[in-house]
Amino acid sequence: MTIPALQKGDAVGIVCLARKVSLEDIQGGISLLEAWGLRVVLGDSVGAEEGYLGGSDTLRASDFQRMLDNPEIKAIFSARGGYGTTRILDQIDFSQFRSNPKWIVGFSDVTALLCHLHQMGIESVHGTMPLLMNQPETTEADESLRRVLFREQLSYSIPAHPLNIPGTATGQLVGGNLILLDTITGTTSDIDYTGKILFLEDVGEYYYNLDRVLVHQRRLGRLEKLAGLVVGQFSDMNDTAVPFGKDVPQIILEHCGSYGYPICFDFPVGHVPLNLAMVVGREATLQVTAEGVALEYTQSRL
Repeated sequence: MTIPALQKGDAVGIVCLARKVSLEDIQGGISLLEAWGLRVVLGDSVGAEEGYLGGSDTLRASDFQRMLDNPEIKAIFSARGGYGTTRILDQIDFSQFRSNPKWIVGFSDVTALLCHLHQMGIESVHGTMPLLMNQPETTEADESLRRVLFREQLSYSIPAHPLNIPGTATGQLVGGNLILLDTITGTTSDIDYTGKILFLEDVGEYYYNLDRVLVHQRRLGRLEKLAGLVVGQFSDMNDTAVPFGKDVPQIILEHCGSYGYPICFDFPVGHVPLNLAMVVGREATLQVTAEGVALEYTQSRL
């Protein structure tokens, strides 16, 4: 079922699915959403806390459930990422949501939820969140999210990277945070990579752990089934006392470079100000050439 485009005057909700956040911290995001003509409804989890989390699992789950079931709420934003979304996924009843889907927006830890929705055949948005919105350096990311939510035309072009593998691929766009994708493997939130364009990003990881996760996915036979691979930003990577000896592109090419599908590096998605919105579950075409990279949606459920 098609998710309607947002309209000026629509109500949208903000909840904490993971790490706690204060109202003050997301005020910039609230102001931006209001500038788009939207009415912002805050969940009870905003400002709540239980240790690291934005309130108890029960509070966060019930808060999200109310937003899902409220027909007046046309989109739901996770206030921020962090950790905690997987703790509540199995408590959520998506039955009403399946009949009347709405935009769900977030990234990082929220990857688990976006994949869960993809399993239902429902599109969602891997994009910036209220904590990070409305800063001078996030203008382009914010605008890409607005265009997705209001269903305006959108495509991306980026410069070539010397390690790119050229080619053209068409398939549904899936992905997100690499560690979360590995975490949900074998659960009800897991996704099938076959024939998909996979995009990956992460932050603060060790090189050896990136390698370990890719070894796991390769041994499962999942990486060979991709139509194409979009490598986003792997920010603030760490090394061990004994250096691992390979950087991110080298690690990824070792595990994926022999399969023959197009691969592009340095795509602007991830824990960076230029975090372009990606519609999870929508068909797209990836073109990787010596001149550059183009990602364009070829099928939109309008």
